[in-house]
Amino acid sequence: MSRVRLALLMWMAAALMALGLAAPASAGTPKRAAISALCHAASGPDRTTEAMIERAAWNCTGAGWQADAPVAWLRFEADAWRDASLPRHFVTRAARHERITFYALDAGGTLRGRNFDESDGTPFAAGPVFRLPLPVLTSETEALLVRIDRPHSIPMLTEAVLVHDLDEAGRSLEEMMLLTLVLGMLVLPLLFDISFYLVLRERFVLFHAAMVVSMMGYVLFAGGVISSVVTLPVAVMAVMAPLWWSSGCGAALLFLSTFLEGGALSRGMRRLTFWAGCWTIAVPGFFALQLHATQAFDDAGYFLAIMPSAVVVSAALIHAILRGSRSAKFVGVAWFPLILTSMERLIRGLGVYAGPSSLDLMMFVATGIEVIVISLAIADRFLAIRIERDAALTEARMLEQISTRDSLTGLMNRRAIEARFDALLAQGFDTFALVDLDRFKAINDLHGHQVGDAALVACANAIRMAGDRDSVAVRLGGEEFVVLLRGERTLERAEALRQAIPRRIAQDVPGLDLPVTASMGVIVLAQATRHAMQFSEFYARADALMYEAKASGRNRLAYERLTVFSQPPAPRRTRESKAA
Repeated sequence: MSRVRLALLMWMAAALMALGLAAPASAGTPKRAAISALCHAASGPDRTTEAMIERAAWNCTGAGWQADAPVAWLRFEADAWRDASLPRHFVTRAARHERITFYALDAGGTLRGRNFDESDGTPFAAGPVFRLPLPVLTSETEALLVRIDRPHSIPMLTEAVLVHDLDEAGRSLEEMMLLTLVLGMLVLPLLFDISFYLVLRERFVLFHAAMVVSMMGYVLFAGGVISSVVTLPVAVMAVMAPLWWSSGCGAALLFLSTFLEGGALSRGMRRLTFWAGCWTIAVPGFFALQLHATQAFDDAGYFLAIMPSAVVVSAALIHAILRGSRSAKFVGVAWFPLILTSMERLIRGLGVYAGPSSLDLMMFVATGIEVIVISLAIADRFLAIRIERDAALTEARMLEQISTRDSLTGLMNRRAIEARFDALLAQGFDTFALVDLDRFKAINDLHGHQVGDAALVACANAIRMAGDRDSVAVRLGGEEFVVLLRGERTLERAEALRQAIPRRIAQDVPGLDLPVTASMGVIVLAQATRHAMQFSEFYARADALMYEAKASGRNRLAYERLTVFSQPPAPRRTRESKAA
């Protein structure tokens, strides 16, 4: 665990340094402002450009943006660039579309057009944007009309701008540096997830890893960082950003449903959270594909379908916190900024208001916060699970010991020896000695069960004295004990144990009128490793021998030697005690 803590501290230090380095640099030469559309409109596919020349056809209020009509229109007025360099590029957010056509409206009503398909756009490293060259604008140009066929995104319309130089559009160097650093910060949690999963095979670690990978994909595509490495088609850029985001939101719900402590979520809430995650991956993920067949509703469908995830996450976290979940508090702190920025992005995506693309940076900063806090939460949960598992293992070992040990003497019980008997035979324990205390009932009757229990403990201590690698002591129940022996002179060692019992009882239990002796039935196997008899068969033979010893006067040992697969039993012999 010390290595995990050290790695976590190192990662936190790197993350804080990254956030510090990502602070905006001092202002340099200000960029010239990009030119935004003054008016917009929506129409069917048959609306002509001539019909759009009149100002009455346009909405110039800054509201009512539509991406569900077959055609969207943008109007840029020449007054916006009259005293500056003429625009040369059209730049907007990467989103699916079929075609973009530019019409330069010159004095006298002359229209000059230029047409581009979706594949003609060129993404560049200034955000999730692409550019198209404009028709030549002159001092005679009064307006630029832009027709977009099958637009799939309202931000594609609200964030469209005209620029003279490409450095006037998109993100600043400081903003791109921040995105790169956030992307680098996401690598370490992924490494932690791999390390944690190797130690604890918990599903929530896999779900968090999926969430981190999705966040990395989102930063790459929605932040436009990928365009600094490779130039991808506009359609790929347009699809990947929302697809990564819906996958990340879905993985976050799956993570939450499995991460919190047991009992933090009710069964119904846990199921709701899990299936909401599946919904968020599947349904908004489908709308993220931006198929032309779904153009009329996929933009609104994406945001409306992903909205329940924020509601379910909030409800689940509140539910868990009210139930006293420690992990839910960590997750709540980590996800609160993300939920807020996601809702802002959702509202902006639905066209409720138009805002600059720089607002997306809030989401990336919130991602950096999430990375730090959720990693702390996983480390905290990791430690808690380790403690819980260690306690469970300790309890399991205690229960196992209780179930396999005699509670009075501490010796193995019958259940334990029966389970291990075949293995012990294979290990060469070739002598089975059954011990029974003589006239033990009289001790209980005369002195009480407390003294009788003390005599049993003393007997156990006597046969335990021989406890080494070559002997195993067991209490079967009542005053019956078994000793398994291997090695040399096992019969003599068994007799020595039997004679030690009266001496140990007399030493540990004073006040008894007569010595407490023991009778023993012993079976010596010729080839223990090849014997196929069961414990019950050995017990039955040894029990018969032990009763022969008792019938011969007690305080003695009766034994027989068995040969594997021999039909008649060997002659039984009784050995009297030499000393009581």
